[in-house]
This record gives sequence, structure tokens and C-alpha cells, in this order.
Amino acid sequence: MQSQCPPANVDSGFTVVLRCLICGVAICVMLEGFALAADSPTDAPSLADLAERSEWVNLKLKLRSGADPNAQQPDGTTALHWAVYHQDQPSIDALIEAGVEVDVPNRYDVTPLAIACRYGSYATAKRLLDAGANAKGATAGEETYLMHASRLGDHALVRALIDRGADVNQRQRDKQTALMWAAAAGHEPVVDALLIAGAELDVRLRSGFTALHFAARQGHFDVVHRLLDAGADVNDRMNPINASGRAPRKGMSPLMLAVESAHFQLAIELIDRGADPNDQRSGFAPLHALSWVRRPPRGDNPDGDPPPVGSGTLGSLAFAKELVARGADVNLQLERGRYAKAKLNPKGGTPLLFAAFTNDVAYADVLVGLGADVTLANADGTTPMLAAAGVGVFVADEYPGFEDETLAMIDRLVRWGATIDDVDAHGETVIHGAAYRSFARVVDRFMELGADPHRWNRKNSLGSTPLQVAQGKRPGSFKPNQLTIAAISRALESAGIKPEMWTRSGPAWSD
Repeated sequence: MQSQCPPANVDSGFTVVLRCLICGVAICVMLEGFALAADSPTDAPSLADLAERSEWVNLKLKLRSGADPNAQQPDGTTALHWAVYHQDQPSIDALIEAGVEVDVPNRYDVTPLAIACRYGSYATAKRLLDAGANAKGATAGEETYLMHASRLGDHALVRALIDRGADVNQRQRDKQTALMWAAAAGHEPVVDALLIAGAELDVRLRSGFTALHFAARQGHFDVVHRLLDAGADVNDRMNPINASGRAPRKGMSPLMLAVESAHFQLAIELIDRGADPNDQRSGFAPLHALSWVRRPPRGDNPDGDPPPVGSGTLGSLAFAKELVARGADVNLQLERGRYAKAKLNPKGGTPLLFAAFTNDVAYADVLVGLGADVTLANADGTTPMLAAAGVGVFVADEYPGFEDETLAMIDRLVRWGATIDDVDAHGETVIHGAAYRSFARVVDRFMELGADPHRWNRKNSLGSTPLQVAQGKRPGSFKPNQLTIAAISRALESAGIKPEMWTRSGPAWSD
């Protein structure tokens, strides 16, 4: 993981109390009730008050005068809680020697040992364990002290908890284990200690994640190899389970998680350990997924969303070449998918089809250099040329590819032997595609290349001509684009065809 946070896809189970501890705030909500009471000028500070303020000399003096070491603030917090929080070892020793109860929880069921484990303080935790603290305890959400130590990566603390009886296979409320926490955070020594102590490899969450999937998604090389060495299945598929108890959705393999997170070097290592480079059980194979990893959807970001940061030194284009060298089929056609109104059908799609759709010229160059066939269409007959033009674009401006990039991709495809007169099974043409993208210059470019208006001026299966698509008769994006309307109208007029102006109320002939 790239930050100290619990594995994704599941509820962390942390309470507000521990969120405060995580942020380093002075235990805010957990202790706020006392913070007000302690400021009262008529109340003498208790041991817990002194510990909260780090007044260690006064704390020891008060202990010597016979103060109760177990005195609590209104929320149940004791001086030992605060001494552990501040990691003041002499004061912890003094409180223990004075007979403090080491396992007393406050109102939020937080014990001193829970705080020590949450902060990864081995010396403090060991002192509490030696004084009789329960290593098997848990915080809210049934998160064990061992889980907290595993997440932080404190190997010595993890070993100390295991040696004192902590259950390495205990699960918290959402069924996570300490091994998942350690794997997600990338702590290989802790993973090793947990495995040696008998941690189960194949515990699976409803999301389908195992420890291996967490490690692969986060790009933790050493952890992935340790789990594989211990017997984890490199081709394990997630198979997430929905609320009905079924597993209807496609699941990801460790390889696909690594690819979609841009951990390309790790992905190659997984293939070298036996992962299938043509695995499409998730619905897509690695070469297909590279298109949206390299060029994510633009969404609401006019400049496009950035690709994932990833890890390692292997770039995406070099990764594609390494994939093919290891047996990936550059012309692999996907087995699953179905037509949806004005959307690109994945079934039958090749990596080049998706590279054309995302207008990724650099990636298309690599694929063609590796032997990609520019004529291979998906199950609907959508060719790379149609996809580059915009067939499959549902909402204009939310897909990768600016107009100049679309123009460059079209020219590349023509150079490689693609044709501009393709028509798919739903009657879509390249001018329909340009209208979907709302790219007027693309219309002009197709006309320069010889696109015949008598061929492309036709209704698709939704009943729309390219001009009507530009005018807003389309699923997903109803806003007319005046520049594209003008470009298509000019093209029609050049062929002697009078443009028909479509409105919501029906067609109307233009003047």
C-alpha cells in the first residue's frame, strides 16, 4: 500500500477513537470529556491528568504520596494509557510497580497495549506483556493487536504477541486477517513470521481478495514471492460474492491486479512464476488492459485522469513487448461481452481495437510492430478504424483522446492498410464515430481521405444518421455540437444531399 491504511474493498472497522490516534491528534474524541473537566480550577489534577500533560516528575511525586494508579478520567482513561501514548518508559515502569492494572480498558474498549501496538512501540508493548497484558485482545471492529502490529510492520512486536498466544488466524469483523494487513502494507518479514506461525494463506474476503491479491495490487514484490513460495496460487481468481451469496461478477487474478495498478515488473515476475499472459477470466487480458491503464477515462477532468503511478522500472510499452515475448497473443480476441447502446462491445475485441479507441498512437505503433492485425473487428463488426473514429463513445469528452490524437490515429491506420468505408453490424460508420466524439476536423479529414457521403449517410440501428447524432439524437450525450453539425452538413452538400435538421420534436428541413 502507498499509505498506512487498511486493505481496500472492505470496511476498516476503525472507530473514531483510533482514527484520532492514527492522525496523531491528542486522542481527541476518546478523551475530550476529560479535557474539559481537568481544566476546572477547583479540581486538583489526577495522575491521568498529569500523564496527559506529560508532567512526569509530578506524576511520580503523586505516586509516592499514595495516589491511586488506577484512577480514571471520566471516559475511563488512566495514567497508564497516557504514559503508553507518550511512550514514557520510566513512568510506565513506575505505574506498573505501583500496581496499576495493565489491561483496564477505557470507555471505548481501548487498553494500554492496544495503544502500544497501534503505534508500533515494541519496548512499551513488551513491558506491558511482561506485566501480564493480554496479547489476544482486540479493539473495535474485532481488530486484534496482532493486526495493528502487522500493519505497522514491527517484526519484533509481532513475534512478541505471537509468543504470548496471539491467534495468527483470528479474523476481524470483515474477516480480514493479520496476514492480509501485513501483505497489503508490504511487510515481508512480518508476513514470514505469520506464515511460520501457521497463518492461513487462502483466507478470502467477500470481495475475493486474499493476502496475495492485496500484495499484487500494491506491487509488493518480496511479499508476493514469499506468498507464492508458501504455496499461494499464482492464477487464483478473486470471484467476489455479492449480497445474495452468489459470485456473478468477473474476478481479477494477481496478474491483472498488478497490470491495472501499473506494477509491470511485478506482472512479468508473476508470468515467470506461472501466470497466464492470455488470462481473460476478468473479461480482459493484460494487453487489452494496458489501453486504459495508459490512458484512463477523462471523466470530469478536461485534461484526463492520470495513469496509476505503479512501481518498478519497466515501462508500459516495454511491458507489452515482454508480454508478447512470453506468449501473449497480440491478436487475442476477447470471449465475453455484449452490445450496449452506442458503447463499444468488448467481445471479439483485440488489443489494437482498444488502443485505437483510446487514440493511443504510441501503443498502437508497438502492437502493429508486434504483428497486430488492423482489420480484426469485434463481435459487432467494429474495426479499429471505426473505434478510432469514435464508434463506442457514449458521452463526448469523457473518453481519452483529443481531436489531434484521433486525427493521428486515423492516419496511422490508413498507412497500415485500414479502410475508411467500414460499416459495423449496427450501421455505424466512421462519420457516426466522429459525431459521437463531436470532432468536426475528423469529419473533414475523412472527407479528404475519400469517405463517400452516399455510403455513410445512413441510419444506424438506433435510427440516427451521423448528422442526427451530431444534433443530439444519441444515447448518453444529448448536447448538439454546432461545429460537427456544420462539418457534416458541408460534406453532405458537397455530394448534393440536402441536410435534414433533426429536433426533439422531429425532423425539419434546413433552409
